[in-house]
Amino acid sequence: MNTEELLRLFEESGDEFLSGEAVSRELEVSRTAVWKQIRKLEEAGFVFEASRKRGYRLISKPDLLTEESIAAHLQTREFGRRLLLMDKVDSTQNIAAKLAEQGTEEGTLVLAEQQLSGRGRMGRGWVSPYGKGLWMSLVLRPPLPVSSAPQLTLLTAVALCRALRLQTGLDIGIKWPNDLLHEGKKLSGILLESAAEDERIRHIVAGVGISVNLAEGDYPDELLERAASLRIAAGRTFDRALIAAAFLNEWESLYKVYLAEGFAPVKLLWEALSVSLHRKIAISTPQGVIQGTPIGLHESGALQVELEDGTITALFSAEMGEPVRS
Repeated sequence: MNTEELLRLFEESGDEFLSGEAVSRELEVSRTAVWKQIRKLEEAGFVFEASRKRGYRLISKPDLLTEESIAAHLQTREFGRRLLLMDKVDSTQNIAAKLAEQGTEEGTLVLAEQQLSGRGRMGRGWVSPYGKGLWMSLVLRPPLPVSSAPQLTLLTAVALCRALRLQTGLDIGIKWPNDLLHEGKKLSGILLESAAEDERIRHIVAGVGISVNLAEGDYPDELLERAASLRIAAGRTFDRALIAAAFLNEWESLYKVYLAEGFAPVKLLWEALSVSLHRKIAISTPQGVIQGTPIGLHESGALQVELEDGTITALFSAEMGEPVRS
């Protein structure tokens, strides 16, 4: 039995349920084999409804991305104009990094239907199932010193937050430095990796994972308390091509402003969208855990934190913990 034969049966049945017994008899395989093939299809983005008494029926097929569907909404000059649309990869970040080393132009985008070894900040894994999210990496070549890299991380978070708020209507905010949250649950991951030469940025590979149409069953149980998708948050599915293009449009626009005017406009936007400011919090730093109140961004991109003794410290690398109760 192959998946094409199984899909043909479900498509011919329309909205009617097919019992496992009927399918196994028609295809001359065991009911266990039928169940295993349905599980494989579900992993590939097909959605089935299951009933103990009636069997299965096909609810929806995966909405796969195409260059045409993304280009139809794209208003950029560079971002996403060279697009490598891939099926399953280990990590878009790895592929984009190789292209960057080979000299690919700024704005080159690697976008995959699934990542098998997606990664986030500090080496954490990232859940990126087939056909349900946006798993992408963009090559940047800003004519800037290495010290500007943290600013570009914050810029990416602002662009993504603005695009998603506009497209979904959800009240999404930024947790320092670049996590996007809705009602305390993480919706996306951002990872910027840079290569430098003589203290200047040679290139940056900006990896972004957006959990668009993931269902609760796509997450390990231990993640459901702190992670969500746009679909779970809004109660509906979204056009992934439209989300991708809207983000790229906003990203390039803000990037051009940044190159022309510096970090100040990005700083103001980040602070306006942040959910991390003006509350006492525990913060894990490489030197240990401190308690303080984040009050805003330094012009360098560092987070400014007022400590309990009234002094202000700037942090570039830290993990935000829970609010501290007085």
